Formats: sequence, structure tokens, C-alpha cells
Amino acid sequence: MASPQKVRALPNVLITGTPGTGKTLTASQVVERTGMSHFNVSELAKEGGLYEGWDEQFQSYILDEDKVVDELNDSLVSGGCIVEYHGCDFFPERWFDAIFVLRTDNALLYDRLMKRFLMHIDVLMLYRKFEMIPTKTF
Repeated sequence: MASPQKVRALPNVLITGTPGTGKTLTASQVVERTGMSHFNVSELAKEGGLYEGWDEQFQSYILDEDKVVDELNDSLVSGGCIVEYHGCDFFPERWFDAIFVLRTDNALLYDRLMKRFLMHIDVLMLYRKFEMIPTKTF
């Protein structure tokens, strides 16, 4: 017989969805209203070196899912956490009391991602203007 799962004082919530759907904005607003802890998995991975390498084709880090799970485990066992990431298949099911999948209209999503892309181009042009070499942060 399985042992009963310990009930947390505060729930854990996963906010997931395609890039550009508003995960960070939604998570920030929930955190502001509730005081819960906020974990942006992409930022956590960059800051903590929780990646296996760099993907040249997609110009992005390759997430080390095991390291991310190890890093988040203690906080999520305690509860009261908002986690945001564009995927959800590697997180243990026991961590979350609610999962929200954000979606948006394709035309709106295209506009948001195009603005994001153009902002990155502007930053790269600024680096070039001042003859600086950008690090792989995009």
C-alpha cells in the first residue's frame, strides 16, 4: 500500500506554455499577490549552470533536467512555489497541486515573438557598434 502524501501548507503551481504566451507575467502577478516563491527554470538553469551544453542550431542552452530537479526539490517539497517553464514532462508529478497551460492566438503570439526577436537584434547591433563580443545569453 502506498504511503499517504504529506499535505503542504501552501500549494505548488506549474505555469507552462509556448514561449510568448505570458508565463513570466502571469507568474510574477501570482507571486506579487500571494508572496509565494517564484522559480523561472530557464533563468535558474543559466544562473546555476544547470545545463549540459549549448545547442548551436537553436542558439540555446541544453537543460540538464536531473540537475534542475535536484536544485528545486527541497523548495518544492516544502510548498508555496510557482514554477514556470515551457515544458513539464520531466518534473515529478508529486510536486504540483495545479498546472496551468497558457495558450494564445497564433497572430498575437507571432507579434510577441517578433518583437522579442527584434529586441535581440537591437542588442546585437549595439554590441557591434561598440565592438563588444556578446556572450551566449539569448
